[in-house]
Amino acid sequence: MSRELVWTGFLTLDGVADSPGGTAEGHPDGGWVMRTPFEPESFSLKAEELEETTALMFGRRSYEAFAPFWPTSEDHADYKDLPKYIVSGTLGEDALVDGWGELRILRTTEDVAALKQTEGGAIFIHGSPELARRLAEADLIDRYNLLVFPELLGSGKTLFGDGARRLSLRESASYPNSVVKLVYDVVR
Repeated sequence: MSRELVWTGFLTLDGVADSPGGTAEGHPDGGWVMRTPFEPESFSLKAEELEETTALMFGRRSYEAFAPFWPTSEDHADYKDLPKYIVSGTLGEDALVDGWGELRILRTTEDVAALKQTEGGAIFIHGSPELARRLAEADLIDRYNLLVFPELLGSGKTLFGDGARRLSLRESASYPNSVVKLVYDVVR
């Protein structure tokens, strides 16, 4: 039995996963999560995920965005000691931060496939839409935990690339701030 690989994150209604937290992340219309009225219940999926997260995975860009503040963030304290895997062909060992649990660089999609065959529970990918597309094309993503925001950006990095995939709805909910939770299993 292989470990489950789950992509979790925020999307706009048109499927853009680019720069949800602000323009510093690269998209000129970044920060779209902050433009939606805050409704704590609409983020309950993030708390639910903690119960099954045994490791985190990031692409290089997301790692570089999160590493400066997640290790000391009270909002992310429960992730601090979890193993973290960064998938990158270019990141050097000297870029790994101290005090954020076990950090390991995976260089290839094959390395990710091998990790999935090890003992342990679910591995959650936060952000990293380019990595998610690459892993989906290699048929390595098992589930998508999506929070869809009422925004249409028209351009930006999207989560889903080319190639057909069949999904099965596991869970859904909508919230007063127009955010929709969608949890899909990949059907094989």
